[in-house]
Amino acid sequence: MAPQLYLITPADPDPSQFPRRLMSVLTGPDIAALLVRRGELGDDAYAELAERLVQIGQAAGAAVLVENDPALAHTLGADGVHISDGGIKALREAIAMLKPDAIVGAGNIRSRHDAMSFGELDIDYVMFGPLGGAADPQAAELAQWWAETFEVPAVHSDPQAEAGRGDTTGAEFLALSDCIWQGEDPSEALKAFTAGAEA
Repeated sequence: MAPQLYLITPADPDPSQFPRRLMSVLTGPDIAALLVRRGELGDDAYAELAERLVQIGQAAGAAVLVENDPALAHTLGADGVHISDGGIKALREAIAMLKPDAIVGAGNIRSRHDAMSFGELDIDYVMFGPLGGAADPQAAELAQWWAETFEVPAVHSDPQAEAGRGDTTGAEFLALSDCIWQGEDPSEALKAFTAGAEA
């Protein structure tokens, strides 16, 4: 079975142009989850962008998560938070604030030990691989190991995924980022990717 798609927004997009671009992408293949990546945005700029993208993503039927800010997720009515910084402490704080009504996901996992430590908490998924940039060669192996061993869903994040290759890790979700946004037409990039994955 092909994994569900988890879309990660680019770092520091143009706030005047990106919402329209995202709306276009979300008219294509189904996106199960959307992460509004923080990048280098300050608090106010990130909150403003996230508020717009939460509305757009939810209107398209995606679960929309913000990065590393459970209080903002609550304020905006987002579907949850992705914790990529702060480790166990940050995850516990997010769980206490948002669960059971919202999603809490764990990222920035570098080892099996990290994954198991996070997976013991009341989280909804573990993500292997970076949010953008170069792919992590260990991420696919870790995602496959996790998917074969544990019940908490795995997300394999491959920023440089190629259309037509599919994902062979068995992870429940495949996260796409730079490979969608770096081209001229993200909508076509996503369509080509999903067509290849279904072939």
